[in-house]
Amino acid sequence: MGQPDGRNAAHDMFDADVASKALGIELVSAADGAAVARMRVTAAMLNGHAIGHGGFVFLLADTAFALACNSHGPVTVAAGGEISFLRPVREGDLLEARATERTRYGRSGIYDVTVWRDTEVVAEFRGRSRTLAPSADAG
Repeated sequence: MGQPDGRNAAHDMFDADVASKALGIELVSAADGAAVARMRVTAAMLNGHAIGHGGFVFLLADTAFALACNSHGPVTVAAGGEISFLRPVREGDLLEARATERTRYGRSGIYDVTVWRDTEVVAEFRGRSRTLAPSADAG
């Protein structure tokens, strides 16, 4: 259940996400199995070909995926993910990752994330999630 100010478990998770914040990733929205996150490509993210390193694009998509699957509330982690890089990204590009829940079944889920630069798709990501079982010693 969401909090009165529109926050949910995904917002709480992102507040503690040191890695994503260190890269300048911004949470735009997260609710009902969907999420949007943004990141500007910096010089520190470029590879030896002077294009954005794929690992950073993956990390942005993975962050949007995590936000979407945690927007429901129970702690959910990645069980796997894969990405297709469609276009190179460059220093200064503002990337936006839009995650959508495809299905949830039991404790598992499948999410698709499209990474955009303006109106161009630069990458497609599919993530598989797993909701953690409540800890027996929690309480």
